[in-house]
Amino acid sequence: MAIALDENNAWRTRSPYAERGDVRIRSFDFALTRMFGGVFSRFGNYAGKLASRVRLVDECAPLFTDLSDAELAEAARQLRGPLLRHGFRPDLVARSFALVREASFRTLGLRHYPVQIQGAWALLDGKFAEMQTGEGKTLTALPAAITAALSGRPVHVITVNDYLAARDAAELGPVYRALGLTVGVIQHEDEADTRRAAYACDVTYGVNKEIAFDYLRDGLTLGKQRSYASRMAGKLSGAGEMPPLLLRGLYFAIVDEADSILVDEARTPLIIAGTDNNPLPAPVFKDALRFARQLKPRIDFVESGGGHDIELTRAGSESLKQLTAKLSGIWEARKAREEMINYALAAIHHYKKDQHYVVVNGKVEIIDEFTGRIAEGRSWQHGLHQLIEAKESCEITQRHQTQTSITYQRFFRRYLHLCGMSGTISEVTGELRAVYDVSVVRIPTHRPSRRVAHGTRLFRTSEQKWAAVVASVQDQNREGRPVLIGTRSIETSELLSNMLKASGVDHVVLNAHHDREEAAIVAQAGLPGRVTVATNMAGRGTDIKLGNGVDANGGLHVVLTEFHESARIDRQLIGRGGRQGEPGTFEVIASLEDELPRVFAPTLTGLIQRGLPSERTTLPSALARTLQLFAQNQAQRLQYRIRQHTLHQQNERDTLLAFAKPD
Repeated sequence: MAIALDENNAWRTRSPYAERGDVRIRSFDFALTRMFGGVFSRFGNYAGKLASRVRLVDECAPLFTDLSDAELAEAARQLRGPLLRHGFRPDLVARSFALVREASFRTLGLRHYPVQIQGAWALLDGKFAEMQTGEGKTLTALPAAITAALSGRPVHVITVNDYLAARDAAELGPVYRALGLTVGVIQHEDEADTRRAAYACDVTYGVNKEIAFDYLRDGLTLGKQRSYASRMAGKLSGAGEMPPLLLRGLYFAIVDEADSILVDEARTPLIIAGTDNNPLPAPVFKDALRFARQLKPRIDFVESGGGHDIELTRAGSESLKQLTAKLSGIWEARKAREEMINYALAAIHHYKKDQHYVVVNGKVEIIDEFTGRIAEGRSWQHGLHQLIEAKESCEITQRHQTQTSITYQRFFRRYLHLCGMSGTISEVTGELRAVYDVSVVRIPTHRPSRRVAHGTRLFRTSEQKWAAVVASVQDQNREGRPVLIGTRSIETSELLSNMLKASGVDHVVLNAHHDREEAAIVAQAGLPGRVTVATNMAGRGTDIKLGNGVDANGGLHVVLTEFHESARIDRQLIGRGGRQGEPGTFEVIASLEDELPRVFAPTLTGLIQRGLPSERTTLPSALARTLQLFAQNQAQRLQYRIRQHTLHQQNERDTLLAFAKPD
């Protein structure tokens, strides 16, 4: 029988496995903590405590240096009992960390730096560790994961995509096995038995969506047996044993790229859906698109929130009524037809091919905006997916009905121990503290950064921008340096690819159309003279190793071709170069016609366009910076409002943005 803590700090039974009970976050407390949470986390001398704990680990190191591999494994086995009895007592943790560092050096040839030991101890203390990009967060998670596993806790190491989950599990697997621990990995295509076996391991690597969906599947499997009383009643009545579940509980989670998963993706509820009992015929979706195309912007409908929200005006409602006057069914009910047309307008005006979705083998596949990858098996709700299928002349699939859903805020708060890492987390310290009750600690860098900024150039037009990008790539290419060019969509990555081809620049493209080649492309991206054009797939978690001689030529050069809605995503791409004290440079080449200024700062952008002298092609750097900060601030305010809606209205899902997973 598992126990969980309710909001009154009383223990109660509610689940077949360990998880924390839901805690209601009061609006006043949330606002106060979000405002001052970052300030509170700076009080005390926690950084000094971490430094002293590194010395404890160093003192324990001689205990394991002369042991054989078998004796090292036996030492890990002997730590299980004390850790289980006494928990994460400092002397036991120091022994465990020293043991892991020795095993890592023997199996991988990598010995943890002091800052990585600090980061690992912060994780064990239930903190979010901010470590600069390139500081080795994958290796940092290892001592914390192994120590937690030796204490008897099933550990979930949560990453942002399947590629990173499989890579990290494979790379670190020898260390786990050397210490007698098992490691599993969850992949999108895995069947239930494979998933169950992976969760049965001491440490399981997986993507946030996959683990959360498996948690929802367990809830559907249990049905009415969710509570302890119901399960006991079932046994007494002869109903049989509880059906097999996938997870063993929500014990210990290490969230890599924590700001992306816990903040950026937290606006998107996760839904498991079943077959719609009242399906709409395919012609309804085609008719909806036909009617929507006849409505006029700013007269019949208005857009807000960057195009996410589209509403009919009174004139538009009347126009729609006239267009559908002779039709029956859904078109006879005002609320139903207007809701359908709102989704149809969004499908036409907001959701773009090769930006929000791709068409693969006649199927509409969603692109995850944070990772740039295909979100396989997922669909939009309430007919939006079918409308986009009709728009692209694909076979129209059946709509789904929601069976169960959960928000990321609710799911991750249920872990008994939650911690994580990121290189770009300081801006959302207050929100993380308010939502998840976890504070942020900054970990120093192992070596001083040698990354050099080449400035920002903001051009008047897209044509001028792309010409400047090509010229910059040619300059770096002549010096034999590898270049990574970041784009926001498949469409722009392929546009730039065509321009580079026309200029005679050899290059490779990494986007959702080439995701199966990702490992090979990333492995070669740091070679001399290599040019890589990539979407967000080359952002978080991607480690580009420099080839021979690249250091002497200045390292990897990163070109950002468009600002993202969050400056944190920009910094993640920039952080692919100049890692762990290596040389590297970056520059920003953008334009006033890009999506961010055009959508989130249209008035200011228009004023700048009109006030810029015709002979000048770029903005002064101060003005460019002002426009960037203003537009990104507007975008982040919108995203925050969406997250607030998700947090406080969990029973009224934002289905336009929600992903659905067919059961």
